[in-house]
Amino acid sequence: MEQSNGPIQQPLHAASADPAFVPGLTGVVAPLADAPGPEDAPRTADPDAVADPDADADAVEEDAVEDAVEGGAAPAAVAADGPVFEAADRRGRIVADAEGVRLSYDEEACDFRWDEIAAVESGKGRFGKRFTVTVHTPDRRWYPIEIIAPDRGHITGWETELDAVLDAYFDEAS
Repeated sequence: MEQSNGPIQQPLHAASADPAFVPGLTGVVAPLADAPGPEDAPRTADPDAVADPDADADAVEEDAVEDAVEGGAAPAAVAADGPVFEAADRRGRIVADAEGVRLSYDEEACDFRWDEIAAVESGKGRFGKRFTVTVHTPDRRWYPIEIIAPDRGHITGWETELDAVLDAYFDEAS
């Protein structure tokens, strides 16, 4: 006589089984040694012309900034002028700047652009030196990270810096 254990259940596909399930989670990608990089591409429109290795680096950088501005992307040189928040301990790191918010903890990392964020919440522990930042996404998911400060005074400074970044880059109307 056989016993039945009930209906067969399908496996659950979630972040615990598949890290690619989590939006914003990025993995480390190692470049291939054989793959041609952008430095291998010719920089001139004339295929017969030979690239000058002593070309002025400033001229190339200015062209890249102009192309980025025309393409609608913010160049890195311009983005560095605004406020930046960074907090880290031995295991975790939080970076918020013009590009968005990046959370990393041990080997894992999440990158969120500002248009992917519904809210950013920060808080400090009542006793102790723990600073928590939680990124909320429009699809009702949240990603908390906890950083241990060197002392309680750092937490107040971190909250002020994070508020300055949120005021500068985060648009609550989106």
